[in-house]
Amino acid sequence: MHKKDYLWLNLRDLPYFRAMLRAVEAQFYQDLELLAPTLDLGCGDGHFASITFERKLEVGLDPWTGPIHLAAKGGGYKALVQADGGRIPFPDGYFASALSNSVLEHIPHVQAVLVELRRVLKPGAQFLYCVPNPRYLSELSVPAMLAKVGLKGTGQAYTDWFRRMSRVEHAEWPETWQNWLENSGFRLEKWWHYFSPQAMRALEWGHYLGAPTLLPHALSKKWIIAPWRWNLFLTERYVNKYAVAEPDPQGTFTFYIARSI
Repeated sequence: MHKKDYLWLNLRDLPYFRAMLRAVEAQFYQDLELLAPTLDLGCGDGHFASITFERKLEVGLDPWTGPIHLAAKGGGYKALVQADGGRIPFPDGYFASALSNSVLEHIPHVQAVLVELRRVLKPGAQFLYCVPNPRYLSELSVPAMLAKVGLKGTGQAYTDWFRRMSRVEHAEWPETWQNWLENSGFRLEKWWHYFSPQAMRALEWGHYLGAPTLLPHALSKKWIIAPWRWNLFLTERYVNKYAVAEPDPQGTFTFYIARSI
């Protein structure tokens, strides 16, 4: 079977800093089985699921109207539900598996969401998710440069701003997530760090280098106006070395495999 080029499939539609991270995560899911029915908690615009999975997932859930409408056009789900993760409108034990891709870090009431997710999962259901860890903030390049010239306080202000800008409420180590999972009725089975500090710094600068895509997106709802390889050749060549789907002990993100008890 022909192997999908997940980097290109993301790069043609997304700013490069999001594309390279999503490409890595998409490859991780290929070795993992999600039994039906599956819940995608925080499905967003559905782009990730439509590219990553060969089958339509049973339910995509998201609290935001705009992304849900985009997800409906993407065709990655059999059904879409607009709801808060703390109040999932399904009966107890409905789903056989769940995933949440780079979502839980944005949810202030994440522990309540985990409890609610456990309620709608069957006993023994697998739950896959990924989130940034503390290196997401400690490996930023701008604070490091500012510290070298005696502006550590300014660097900390930048780190705080970057966290707010990227809407990251939680950047925790596995020990914290294990505690939250166990308190919610899950067992943590496996985890690994990924996305190197160098890749994280490329992602950081992508927020600024990708600024020219903001206007086209506002006008057309598309990040990339010319999604062809000749146009994205240099970008693809630049990010290819960072889109490595392998564990990295110093990685800035962490992938988790948990199971409901």
